[in-house]
Amino acid sequence: MTFMENTSEVNVFILTGLTDDPGLYIPLFIMVTLIYLITLIGNLGLVALISWDSCLHTPMYFSLRNLSLVDFGLSSTIIPKVMAGLLTGDMVISYNGCATQLFFLGGFATIESYMLAFMAYDRHAAVCRPLHYNTIMTSKMCAYVISGGHIWGFLSSSIFIGSIFSLSFCRSNVVNHFFCDSPPLLILSCSEIHITESIIFILGSLNGSFTFLVIFVSYLFIFITVLKIRSADGRQKAFSTCASHLTAVFIFYGTCTFMYFRPSSSHSMDSDKMVSVFYTMVIPMLNPLIYSLRNKDVKNSFRKVMRRQQLQFDHPF
Repeated sequence: MTFMENTSEVNVFILTGLTDDPGLYIPLFIMVTLIYLITLIGNLGLVALISWDSCLHTPMYFSLRNLSLVDFGLSSTIIPKVMAGLLTGDMVISYNGCATQLFFLGGFATIESYMLAFMAYDRHAAVCRPLHYNTIMTSKMCAYVISGGHIWGFLSSSIFIGSIFSLSFCRSNVVNHFFCDSPPLLILSCSEIHITESIIFILGSLNGSFTFLVIFVSYLFIFITVLKIRSADGRQKAFSTCASHLTAVFIFYGTCTFMYFRPSSSHSMDSDKMVSVFYTMVIPMLNPLIYSLRNKDVKNSFRKVMRRQQLQFDHPF
C-alpha cells in the first residue's frame, strides 16, 4: 500500500503510551500480554472450531467466524506495538507506520460495524421468517455481503487516511495516545483541519448511521414478532438467540459513539485513552467469550473436540 507523499516536516511520531510512569511499564506489559493471549486464543480458537465442525457451517456462524477474524486483526493492529513500547520504552513510530496503523484500525472497525449489522439481519431472518431462512440467507448472499463490507471498510479507511495525512504536522511530533488515532493527530496539525474533520464526520456518520439503522430495524421487527409468541418458553428462546449479539452491539457502539461522535472541544486525552483501551483491547477479547459462553452450539462443539482429544490421548494407537 502506498501512501501519498509526505510533505510535512514530521518524519516520525512519538507516542506517549498508556502511562508516563516507567514503574508501571512491566505490570502493564504483563496485563496487555495476557489480554492479547486471551484474544488470540479466543478468536482464533473460535475460527478453528467453526471451521472444524460441520454442524456450525451456517450463515450465523459464518458471520461469527469472520467477526472473530476482524477482532483478531483489530487487536493485532494495536497491541503488539503497545507491548513493544512497554517492554523497551521505545515509543517511536514512523510516519508511514502511523498511517498504516490508523488505516487498518479504521478498516477493521468499519468492517466490524457492518458485520454486526449483518448478524442482526441474520437474527431477524431466523426469528421473523424462519420458514424462509435458508432461501434468504444463502451462502452466496453471505459471501457477497461480507466481501462488500471488507471492500468498503478499507476503501472508506483509505479516504479517511488520505484526508488526515494530506495535512502538515509541524507543531509537534508527540502524539498524546498509545497508538495513532485521529483526534490527537489533528491537534498536531498546523493546516486547516475543517475539511478533514468534515470528511471524518461524514464517513463516520454514514457508516455508523447505516449499520445502526439496520440493527435497529432488525431488532424492532424481532421485538414485534416475539411479542406475538404466546408461549413464555418460545419468547425466551427467541430472545436468547439475540442476547449475545445485542451485548456485543451495545459495547461496540457505546464506546465508538463516546470516542468519535463528541465535539472536539469535549475530548480529553486521558478519558480517550481509557475508552480506546476498551474498544481496541477489551472488546476483541470479550466478543468470543460473549458468543461462546452463551451459545449452546459452540459449547457442544467444544465438548466434542475435547472428547475427541481425550480419546486420542487415551488410545494413541
